[in-house]
Amino acid sequence: MVRNLVAASVLLTAALSGDIAMAEGDRESGNKALVAAKFAAWADGTGSPFDLLAEEATWTITGNSLVSKTYDSREAFLSAVIRPFNARMGIGLKPSIRSIHADGDTVIVFFDAAGTARDGKPYVNTYAWFLRMAEGEVVEAAAFFDSIAFNDLWQRVSAD
Repeated sequence: MVRNLVAASVLLTAALSGDIAMAEGDRESGNKALVAAKFAAWADGTGSPFDLLAEEATWTITGNSLVSKTYDSREAFLSAVIRPFNARMGIGLKPSIRSIHADGDTVIVFFDAAGTARDGKPYVNTYAWFLRMAEGEVVEAAAFFDSIAFNDLWQRVSAD
């Protein structure tokens, strides 16, 4: 009898662990698909991954670029970085994903992006974004990119 209870307990634990692992796998694949779809829309010119940002999302730009710091809201990040960046571009960035991975609530996107600045010179950079998701939104992000290429554009081309 005790042996049967132990066996039943082990089976129940295994079943629940499988359900938890399956639920996590579903969440990971769902988050990954959501981010991939927004990148595809960005490449097609019909959307943006920034559409996924929660209002109170934090976005950290690592390194030593002129805009490296943590932005404490969607609007703070868009107004300080994305809108001025886009204003410097004559032909906007088009991303090309090298790889995309999901681990728990985090989606990692490694991609190249290229466009043409308003002065006619190309802008090309490689990025790695770590996006923590909650309920279909990005709530925290960390971005890595070539600060030298970014700073050159930021200083060379005015946002006005």
